[in-house]
Amino acid sequence: MTIITPEIVNQHGLSEDEYGRIQELIGREPNLVELGIFSAMWNEHCSYKSSKKWLKTLHVSGPQVICGPGENAGVVDIGDGMAAVFKMESHNHPSFIEPYQGAATGVGGILRDVFTMGARPIAALNALFFGAADHELTRKLVNGVVAGVGGYGNAFGVPTVGGSVTFDERYNTNILVNAMAVGLVPSDQIFYSAASEIGRQVVYIGAKTGRDGIHGATMASASFGEDSAELRPTVQVGDPFCEKRLLEATLALMASGCVDSIQDMGAAGLTCSAVEMGAKGNMGVRLDLDRVPQREAAMTAYEMMLSESQERMLLVLSPGREDEAKSILDKWDLDFAIVGETISQTQFQIFHQGVEVANLPIRELGDEAPEYDREYSSPPSFPEFDGSGLENLPQASALLQLLSHPNHASRAPIFEQYDHLVGGETIIRPGQGDAAVVAMPDQRHGQNKGLAMTTDVNPRYCLLDPYHGAMQAVAETYRNLCAVGAKPLAITDNLNFGNPQRPEIMAQFVAAIKGIDAACRALDYPVVSGNVSLYNETDGRGIPPTPTIGGLGLVAHVDHALELATDNNPEGMVVMLLGGKGSHLGGSALVVDVLGRMEGPAPKTDLTKERAHGEFVRALHQEEKIMACHDISEGGIAMAMAELCMANDIGFAFQKTDWGMTNLFGEDQSRYLLVVDASIAEALSAHAKSLTFELEPLGAFTGRVLQLPDGSGLSLDEMKNNNMSGLDSLLKND
Repeated sequence: MTIITPEIVNQHGLSEDEYGRIQELIGREPNLVELGIFSAMWNEHCSYKSSKKWLKTLHVSGPQVICGPGENAGVVDIGDGMAAVFKMESHNHPSFIEPYQGAATGVGGILRDVFTMGARPIAALNALFFGAADHELTRKLVNGVVAGVGGYGNAFGVPTVGGSVTFDERYNTNILVNAMAVGLVPSDQIFYSAASEIGRQVVYIGAKTGRDGIHGATMASASFGEDSAELRPTVQVGDPFCEKRLLEATLALMASGCVDSIQDMGAAGLTCSAVEMGAKGNMGVRLDLDRVPQREAAMTAYEMMLSESQERMLLVLSPGREDEAKSILDKWDLDFAIVGETISQTQFQIFHQGVEVANLPIRELGDEAPEYDREYSSPPSFPEFDGSGLENLPQASALLQLLSHPNHASRAPIFEQYDHLVGGETIIRPGQGDAAVVAMPDQRHGQNKGLAMTTDVNPRYCLLDPYHGAMQAVAETYRNLCAVGAKPLAITDNLNFGNPQRPEIMAQFVAAIKGIDAACRALDYPVVSGNVSLYNETDGRGIPPTPTIGGLGLVAHVDHALELATDNNPEGMVVMLLGGKGSHLGGSALVVDVLGRMEGPAPKTDLTKERAHGEFVRALHQEEKIMACHDISEGGIAMAMAELCMANDIGFAFQKTDWGMTNLFGEDQSRYLLVVDASIAEALSAHAKSLTFELEPLGAFTGRVLQLPDGSGLSLDEMKNNNMSGLDSLLKND
């Protein structure tokens, strides 16, 4: 029998105070299996012990919300008896340690979160954050992560339709891999995780349990040090073909009526899934580990309870359905094992080789884990941009540098490695619009609706001002959805931060939560799911605060969804600016990525204007007055116009000749570029003026050159070549 020493407690990521609380709860010293279970359930990744206080303040409700935070994924009503299920989750530490498998199993895990709710996944997205492009590890990490995302998603058969990629030296030793998935389910066929009846059989289905991923959740709740390479055994190994079979088997089980409740075996594996099912149902669970399917010999109870082997589910079976359920699993060549039962005592009892190896209070493991009110001070401050360095910089030269910079170069070399057309329902592909659009495969009542989806965050804004940076991330996804003609419904988030025990880092987290909440309330755009990833730092240096936002919207008719390119010949079409010229350069791509200076302040978002402008764009779209649309974000009007030119394969001439760098590259919020027929431009301006909106023509598409206000220009070929080659050094094979 292992004696629990302070060193062993520390290795399990538990503090001295937490260990003392464990002893009080159970009235004795825990054994090693029990210590491992507490370690898994009380780490940050599973318990949210540093973030729960603030997560409770978020706006999570609305008439469209069927299921908010707390389940495997969020659910929103999309009409006609259908619901959309979606969530985003991190796989940061594993992807740094083992890029391919870390990213691949991140995709697999988020897909299981969606189909555990009864939904068939229809799309996957991601948000990836790497170190500086010239850092010694970046190329290896980029290629490994991209291959892992594509390898799993492509083989599973879900289209990867959108995402974002950011490079910043502050991620050099702590990359972020945030994966998002979206699924569809009839709104009366949603499944939940809470066990509902005592005396029901607990069933294990899927792949066999191995030793991969042991302590994965605990590792994800700790900072890195010099020994990070030694953590490879804590990274799970995925099998997308097995997951595809698990998807079909799970949906078949649900359709047959065999399933009472169900939970994915994700972080902390068998431990977390069993505890959550029991605790949510206010009952206990008894497990017999001798019945757990194992792919390795002589596995201990400790190993089985903490393994994070992939492609596994735990479910509570409806009475008398054992033979039927097993036949479904046999058809898909997956394991089926009755491993326990729900019990009246609110205890988590585990037996191995006929011996009770754990007996713990189940609610204290799950819903009543520690909750901390961490001290917070003020986020770090940065100097303000004074305008210097722009005096002799031609507008064309600045724009060309942005077009070829890794943060703004074409993502085609990345997304071309993903299958974004599998399933045949992708309407707007990566790179074609501000958000992806996927048609609903099961159209009812002759509808032709679709879902629009996007991910976004600007880490430099969040570093300069976490409150306004997080608010802007929500607003940016709102704009992306409005730009394609979708009504924004709800968001999921992935809150990536450093060590919450450092007051300045906790201050970033608190400010970001407040910014997200303010935006969600003002935009009627609630949070329905998400994930918190803390301790993203190495040797005391944390990442920039990175609250990634995933937005979901409803498109009334997919054939009318707006792309960057028009359906007609763009020659002579007018581009109109909604929201006025640029006036703010602090924290902009021009200052950070061209001048190389992290100087602020970050731009602020007027949420009243944001909502009004979004509704105005959607109204014009419904009236079919817009031919194409693009929101203005990083790089300001200059970058947005260059992207419109490249998408439409045509040049543009600015009418303005008095605009300086601030006007052209400023990153003021709540703005769009609208492509319209020249015959209605004047009437649209008058209509906008009556609503107190600024809507003015900037010029018309013409020729093969983007002619800028200062008289400089860039040819279409020059822009395309520089933009397409910006990631070459990172993605070429040796």
